[in-house]
Amino acid sequence: MKKEPIIIGIESSCDDTGVSIIKNRNILSNIILHQEIHKKYGGVVPELASRLHDVNITKAVNKAIFSAKIRRHEIDAVAFTLGPGLIGPLLVGASFAKSFSIGLGVPLLTVNHVQAHILSHFIQDANLNKDYCPKFPFLGLIVSGGHTQIIKVNDFFKMKILGSTLDDSVGEAFDKIARMLGFYYPGGPMIEYFSQNGNNKKFTFSKPTVSGLDFSFSGFKSDVLQFIKNESRKDSFFIKKNLSDICASIQKIISEILLDKVKKAILKTGIFRIALSGGVSANHEIRRAFMALSKGNKKYEVFILKKKYTTDNGAMIAIVGSLKYKRNLFDSVHVSPYSKFKTF
Repeated sequence: MKKEPIIIGIESSCDDTGVSIIKNRNILSNIILHQEIHKKYGGVVPELASRLHDVNITKAVNKAIFSAKIRRHEIDAVAFTLGPGLIGPLLVGASFAKSFSIGLGVPLLTVNHVQAHILSHFIQDANLNKDYCPKFPFLGLIVSGGHTQIIKVNDFFKMKILGSTLDDSVGEAFDKIARMLGFYYPGGPMIEYFSQNGNNKKFTFSKPTVSGLDFSFSGFKSDVLQFIKNESRKDSFFIKKNLSDICASIQKIISEILLDKVKKAILKTGIFRIALSGGVSANHEIRRAFMALSKGNKKYEVFILKKKYTTDNGAMIAIVGSLKYKRNLFDSVHVSPYSKFKTF
């Protein structure tokens, strides 16, 4: 009987060092080492991120192997993020992965970061309220700090982008608005925290008018900034007095923008299966809005990941590595990381 391959996945596209080990879609370990230093700079500093990945990657790999209760020689392949992302951190991950695969004498598997977020839904027990994976075809909505896209997923490695952001990603919009409110980086979770007791109908903001399935958040961000400036001129304590309501109202509009575009994609494609992924999909208001969609109409199937699989992590790289391994989609050690998004 042929044994199931054991794959190690390495993620280093930004500031989190993620290492995971997978066997037959079952995660044996999933280690993430965070870089807290970036908070004091208000965003990720690429050079610092690269240096800390260099420090953390060996620790994360050793910890992942120990937690998985396996030995190094049992690993059948090494998967790693090739791009898109910050080129310095990607080079650290790529260099380690190449050396590790050569040292173990096992194949190398490269992974597209965006594709990995989408295919996280195929990790065993990854979906929040469902014990199964989305069937093909489905619509993938990826919302993160670097990406906001609607993608038609026909198969594991057959995907087509239907819409993308024309400027800021939704994660960038959250962080930039958070800075206006006086929050430190990362600001998105702070907006979510203060929104919990807020009235999301207290303030209204304009939704961007963008044709087709593309997104734009720069106009929305400017509208919020102008609103805060105007109100703060009238009352210097306006933000402090209304913080929860402001945060709740911002979240509501962003959720509606995302939902409106996905509904358009459903009408265009006739596909009623939607899978959310990316770090911003951990936001409770976005989750609530999409869950309400499926509860209101049984023909919709909405797949939402458990929070531990939404942010950048090694498990999403490992699952893609596992899927590629079974199709013999191996790569050369001569591949080079890329920073900007490429088509699938």
